[in-house]
Amino acid sequence: MIRTYKFKLVPTIEQIQTIEWSLDMCRWLYNSMLEQRRFAYKRRGLSLSYHQQATELPSLKKELPAFKQIYSQVLQQVVKGLLVQKDGCTAGLHRIGSWG
Repeated sequence: MIRTYKFKLVPTIEQIQTIEWSLDMCRWLYNSMLEQRRFAYKRRGLSLSYHQQATELPSLKKELPAFKQIYSQVLQQVVKGLLVQKDGCTAGLHRIGSWG
């Protein structure tokens, strides 16, 4: 018999603020990368790949120091989120709006 456990996490106010800030930054990055893809396709007929956009992340961290506080793997996953396909439709066609 395999047992499972459930734990309820209760973050502090400071932790909640940090999580919300990180989500806001990831949302901004996702929408920016999506806009970059749309612009490249509409204006130049180019289709940007994950690799092309992921190579821009180090320079983004230099230009915007706030992104240094977010792990690089998290930022890479945000860019990969543009490529995820579900049921034959590209999931990265929609902008992520604010929540709350």
